[in-house]
Amino acid sequence: MPPLAEQHRQMQGFTEVFTVLRLLTQLMMSYEAAKKRMVLAKKAVAEHRRAYVLVNNRSEGNAPLTIQGLVDDLG
Repeated sequence: MPPLAEQHRQMQGFTEVFTVLRLLTQLMMSYEAAKKRMVLAKKAVAEHRRAYVLVNNRSEGNAPLTIQGLVDDLG
């Protein structure tokens, strides 16, 4: 399976009124590298689409604070 950014490029953008993302840091991926992948969620919100983000503690160690950070960042 190609990386998420490549899948999005091949789709030529979003086609639905919502998107579902799973926020899960891959093994051996730094937090900073994972944070840069927020592009798809930001794009969905900028296009006035609903973004459903599944978050668990593996992404940052504290899912409730991660969710609050997403709400603050995405407005």
